Amino acid sequence: MDNMEQSLFRKVDVPDHAHYIVACFVLVIGAVGVGGNALVMYAFFSNKKLQTPPNYFIMNLAVSDFLMAITQSPIFFVNCLYKEWIFGETGCKMYAFCGALFGITSMINLLAISIDRYVVITKPLQVLHWTSKRRTTGIIVIVWLYSLAWSLAPLLGWSSYIPEGLMTSCTWDYVTSTPANRSYTLMLCVFVFFIPLGIISYCYLCMFLAIRTASRDMEKLGSQVRKSTLIQQQSIKTEWKLAKIAFVVIIVYVMSWSPYACVTLIAWAGYGSSLSPYSKAVPAVIAKASAIYNPFIYAIIHSKYRDTLAVNVPCLHCLGQPPRKDCISVSNSESSIRDSMLSRQSSISKTKFYRVSSMSTRDTVSCCGRCGLRARCCMI
Repeated sequence: MDNMEQSLFRKVDVPDHAHYIVACFVLVIGAVGVGGNALVMYAFFSNKKLQTPPNYFIMNLAVSDFLMAITQSPIFFVNCLYKEWIFGETGCKMYAFCGALFGITSMINLLAISIDRYVVITKPLQVLHWTSKRRTTGIIVIVWLYSLAWSLAPLLGWSSYIPEGLMTSCTWDYVTSTPANRSYTLMLCVFVFFIPLGIISYCYLCMFLAIRTASRDMEKLGSQVRKSTLIQQQSIKTEWKLAKIAFVVIIVYVMSWSPYACVTLIAWAGYGSSLSPYSKAVPAVIAKASAIYNPFIYAIIHSKYRDTLAVNVPCLHCLGQPPRKDCISVSNSESSIRDSMLSRQSSISKTKFYRVSSMSTRDTVSCCGRCGLRARCCMI
């Protein structure tokens, strides 16, 4: 057992500065990941208006990313300074388990966010039943249980957790070519990366097409009922905003985890011996860095979060912005878009649609002044 442990936790023959460079990156990732996600959680708990079912997913994402950063970066950093793994076999297993649990949770939570917004935008008649706090909480519990199952598997004999890369961090054994390791690697990549990525892409594509179709319908209705051109312009802006958010989410997701997935699949295909310590260490660092991107994409760039932080954190006062009139305009636009989709689904005539659209627009504007749930400008 001692000889086996020594072979697993051996040092790699790389220059000392390689470890120190990785340590610097890990230190930055840890500081930004812990600080950024802590600010998101603080904003959520300090502002009750942010505590809506859609924002539960954002909060859950911040929690998993925070735990990822705080459990991985300090240990990774210390090992880099010692240039080897110093916490023993049990420490390696616990470290890898936490990394797997929180990493998978973040990815599956992105999937839940995509499905939630897909339902809200493309199936507005089901929104009231879908976006309840109880249902959202249940989905979050399922996300954690799903991630827990994949994370526990190596501890129960399906694959195992071992040091990787420069031997300063740990993950599941995707290098050793055994039936258990190969099957776990393949199933993990398929059910935690490729299938979620495909569903996310499909959801955002459907949302984009729904927004574009509704915007075109509003343009046609606008010419018939003499709608304001401002609303039409805001419809286009809303469409592009959705497209940009979808693009950023998918691209960052792919960029963060694709290198790691490629390395594991190369090893799975039988070419693990051709992978250098650097080729295994760098993708791992990039994947762990995913914890610092999501707060900026889903929360920090959100006006409500920025305003909350500006009010409660003095050093972030510069993040606050004065109320803008375009908030009402965007609300008008998105209200009209949603009414357009409701009109198509329920086969209401265009004349009746215009009355409903006008009423919904006035209601949304009044809610926007109170930051109510119907104010779509208050959400991403």
